[in-house]
Amino acid sequence: MNDSVTVHPATQPALFIPHGGGPCFFMPDPRGTWTKMAEYLRSLAGSLPERPRAILVISGHWEERAFTFTGAAEHPGLIFDYYGFPPETYQLTWPARGAPWLAERGAELLREAGLPTGIDPERGFDHGVFVPLKVAFPDADVPVVQMSLHASLDPAMHIAAGRALAPLREEGVLILGSGMSFHNLRAMGDPRVAEPSAQFDRWLAKATADMPAERAVQLAHWAGAPFARLCHPREEHLIPLMVAAGASDEPGTHDFADEVLGGKVSAFRFG
Repeated sequence: MNDSVTVHPATQPALFIPHGGGPCFFMPDPRGTWTKMAEYLRSLAGSLPERPRAILVISGHWEERAFTFTGAAEHPGLIFDYYGFPPETYQLTWPARGAPWLAERGAELLREAGLPTGIDPERGFDHGVFVPLKVAFPDADVPVVQMSLHASLDPAMHIAAGRALAPLREEGVLILGSGMSFHNLRAMGDPRVAEPSAQFDRWLAKATADMPAERAVQLAHWAGAPFARLCHPREEHLIPLMVAAGASDEPGTHDFADEVLGGKVSAFRFG
């Protein structure tokens, strides 16, 4: 008689998180600009139902003509794709393992949904991955795969990608969209953006809280929201939200909010 019991992993949520500005969490911050965001990121692991089997990160810093997954098995390298910061911020380490099985599984799910996909066995993690996750998972003890955005930045396509990837959540994979809900570098620090960005943020919070069908329609037409193009002259930092939202059939919740350099910045949780 076989008394073994199959243990199934807990279903993980899908999240959209802010990843800050460059290596902001690892350099002096005398004004406390990034304090609340860092506290939020540190709280993430404890907010999950259990330690994830792996993490799939969709960062606003990688675009390809097909949804592409990092395929390296052993400690993918770090891509220091930020400029003009102190020398020590280019010496950061975060030796998380890769997860080729997750890259293959993700690509399989996207192919089944008719979406273009591929695997890059050489690429490492950009700062939209390692900067926030070095705060959230400092021990780098959870395997990580990064998925690119599609170069079209088509919101509906990214919602569809999230929908296709949703089964990963039941397999113990945390789906993590990493970007910024406000990303206008030229306007940061200008007090005049506070109210427009707050209006856009309220629209996002309402849209993400809708049921999936309505949410998909709203997010697909995000550019018609109040002050949308002021908050996102180019939308690559918002599009990871579409993948996270697509990966859930439940209303989203407003997980974090703060005003950073004049703009309202939020995180959202699905499931």
